[in-house]
Amino acid sequence: MLDNTVPLLARGYAWLPDLSRRTGPGAVRTRLMGRPAIALRGPAAVGFFYDEDHVRRRTALPEPILSTLFGKGAVHTLDGAEHRKRKDLFIKVLKDASGVTALAERVADEWERSVKEWSDRPRVTLFDEVSVLITRAVCAWAGVPLGEGPDGDARRTAGDLIAMVDGFATAGPRHWRARRARRRQEERLARLVEDIRSASGKTTGQGGPPASAVEAVAVHRDADGELLDPRTAAVEILNIIRPTVAVTWYTVFGAHALHRNPALRQRLATGGEGHARAFAHEVRRFYPFAPFVAGLAPRDVEWHGEHIAEGTMVLLDLYGQNHDPALWDSPYTFDPERFAGREPGRDELVPQGGGEASQGHRCPGEDVTLAVLSTLLPRLARLDYRVPDQDLRIPLNRMPTKPRSGFVIAETH
Repeated sequence: MLDNTVPLLARGYAWLPDLSRRTGPGAVRTRLMGRPAIALRGPAAVGFFYDEDHVRRRTALPEPILSTLFGKGAVHTLDGAEHRKRKDLFIKVLKDASGVTALAERVADEWERSVKEWSDRPRVTLFDEVSVLITRAVCAWAGVPLGEGPDGDARRTAGDLIAMVDGFATAGPRHWRARRARRRQEERLARLVEDIRSASGKTTGQGGPPASAVEAVAVHRDADGELLDPRTAAVEILNIIRPTVAVTWYTVFGAHALHRNPALRQRLATGGEGHARAFAHEVRRFYPFAPFVAGLAPRDVEWHGEHIAEGTMVLLDLYGQNHDPALWDSPYTFDPERFAGREPGRDELVPQGGGEASQGHRCPGEDVTLAVLSTLLPRLARLDYRVPDQDLRIPLNRMPTKPRSGFVIAETH
């Protein structure tokens, strides 16, 4: 089989669904990065993929992704007891209901503050401004200082966090910008961890519970009973704040959906929490973010009669599953009503992975994503603004993608 790494980079999100259409139903065999690979989709495939007896993540993530998106030594690179112990940290921080509510409230406050500023400007690029307001909110919530002044270094920090996501699936300038951003933020946060440890007795068992997400990471002990080294602790702090700032992509996709479907605006503006959550689910289903997730078969395994040899790369086709006509009526129609009055099945809607967050590799920040989107999207629907002429195309050959213009709005009030 020919290696498909170059076609993947060239075609982006469309590569795997197109390959599936050409080869027919069932698993798709190919090669990526010189390794045999098999791609799966569907709820049953999600269960198979997140069973560590079938697929392991430890050595599956290539160095360029670790040096940009996740960080070396991150929870994403662990399996077994090590993964479960580290994952407990994220579950405690990101799935605490009161903590999620507090973060959403900070996001709402920052939105109101930002909208007042936008009204004094002829036009703003929504992608840039949302990234800054979410950065201010999540850093204040997590205990990451941003300096003095009205913005502090929020714009620089937001730029670094966005760069880490924007450069993980590409070569060239975006990729090297992401590496520099990660190095800069890891160094800064490692110093913060050292300062917290030197000022607190909690690492020796004294003091009360952690006062912030950053402090929770600083005092966390891994499966071996040891504190994380400061650089790894910095990596995990970034794995709390970076995915939250990445909700910028979904927020701007929400603006795109409202622009393309103006009849949906009033319902989102006034429909309450349930409709806001349904709209957020549909944004996450319809618009592209992660194309797939990958792991390696730790031994010879079998999937519905398909032999998967040890060392084979196993892909779970997230974008393809979220647009699979076997799962969704009219999958290429944006329709929040498909989630009206119901939550999607655990392994049905998988933009942030599948399985159980507490046991597997599903993103523990999914509750945060939904809370932030359910906070921002109704406020966006209630905001009065004009969309000037611009390039709102969303190229599928760019990963991660977004409207080319960043979604410019004017005359906000």
